Amino acid sequence: MTVKRILNILLIIMFLPMVGFAQTEMADQMRSSGKIYVVVAVLATIFAGIFTYLFILDRKITRIEKEEK
Repeated sequence: MTVKRILNILLIIMFLPMVGFAQTEMADQMRSSGKIYVVVAVLATIFAGIFTYLFILDRKITRIEKEEK
């Protein structure tokens, strides 16, 4: 599995629950109290960390593969 494919799968997984969540009353309450911004910031931080980790891991694996050849 390539990193590009993994990133696409993660994006799909990330946005599917958001679509259903945004249509509930709880989302309206969180938006009105400002808590939704905290949730979005935490999720963005987590996914940024995952993407950064995958990018660094891909570079290391590519370097190791080049050294083997």
